[in-house]
Amino acid sequence: MTVGIPATASFSMRVSSKAHYGLRMMTEFARAYGSGPMSLAEVSRIEHLPLSYLEQLAAQLRRGGLVESTRGVHGGYRLTRHPALISVLEVVEVVEGEVSPVECVAHDYVPGSCIREGDCASQPLWRRLKASIDAVLSQTTLAELVADHALVSSFAPLPVLPDRGRRGAVQEVAHA
Repeated sequence: MTVGIPATASFSMRVSSKAHYGLRMMTEFARAYGSGPMSLAEVSRIEHLPLSYLEQLAAQLRRGGLVESTRGVHGGYRLTRHPALISVLEVVEVVEGEVSPVECVAHDYVPGSCIREGDCASQPLWRRLKASIDAVLSQTTLAELVADHALVSSFAPLPVLPDRGRRGAVQEVAHA
């Protein structure tokens, strides 16, 4: 039976630029929390991100209720809540939508859409992965990201490699 996936197809789970840039912008707003609005031009300068892209993301974040804008010469954007009350998951969902490694574990999946639904051996893996991703993102706040850049690695430690019995070389490089 042919599944229809070309031999040259690759599998990649990456964070989109929308989610990545949106989170970078929100961490700048978190740093400025309590100091008044911050302009997108300032975020663009600090983060080296395109202003036009930030404008699109800011509009989404405003519609999603995470930021508010003030017009005028001293205007800009500010968080609608304290950074400790805004999770990374909220930011990602507002700019990107639900985080789901495969379609069949998304909240809006319609049961019966996949012919392999009852026989799929990998679906439990994708459900566990989605639950883990959601847990890490929902338990991490903007305040935590701003306070401690190393926090993300503590929430998602590298796995123990069975053949070496210790954490991988990536961690060794990160701490070198």
